[in-house]
Amino acid sequence: MSVAGLWVWSCSTNNQRVEIPERPCYNSRQGDLRPQHMSREEILMSKEKSKSGGFTAAEQAAMKERTKELKAEARASKNRAEGEKALLEKIAEMPEPERAMASRLHEIITASAPSLFPKTWYGMPAYANQDGKIVCFFQSAHKFGSRYATLGFNDAAKLDEGALWPTAFALTGLTAAEEKTIAALVKKAVG
Repeated sequence: MSVAGLWVWSCSTNNQRVEIPERPCYNSRQGDLRPQHMSREEILMSKEKSKSGGFTAAEQAAMKERTKELKAEARASKNRAEGEKALLEKIAEMPEPERAMASRLHEIITASAPSLFPKTWYGMPAYANQDGKIVCFFQSAHKFGSRYATLGFNDAAKLDEGALWPTAFALTGLTAAEEKTIAALVKKAVG
C-alpha cells in the first residue's frame, strides 16, 4: 500500500488496523544508492537472496568499490600521489555543496597533519597513518541520504579524553571557526 509516496505494511492487532512504515533500503532499480522505500515483498526477496548466498545490487556495488580501493591502496602505498589522486577523484564526483566542503577539509587536513596519507575508504575521502590505519574520514550526506555530512575519527586517532570523547562530527557547512576546530582536532588525532 502506498500512502503519500511511502510504502507501508498493514497488519491488524485486536481488530485494529495498524500501518507500519517500511525501513529505508537501497534502490538498485533506479541506479543509485540513495535510501528509498521498498515493498514488503521486495524486502523479503532481498533477504532470501542473502540466505541463498547471492548478493543484492547494493552489496555488489559496495564490494566492487572496495575491490577498486584495495587495488588503489596497493598502488598508493608505493606512491602517495596515487592515493591523493583517488581521493580527489571521489571528491570531484560529489554534488555541491559537499564537493566544496570535502575539498576544503582536504586542504585543512593535509596542512594540519602532513604525515597522514590521503586515500579512499569505502568510497569516501580518508586519511591514514604510517601503519595504514584510518585516522579520520569524511562521509558524504548525499551518498547515505543523511541531512548532514560527517567528519569521523577512528580508533587510531588520539582523541582520548577520560572515559568519554566524541569520534564523529556533523557538518552542514564550514566557517573559519569550524576550520580552526577541525585543524586542532586533526593535530590532536595524529598526536
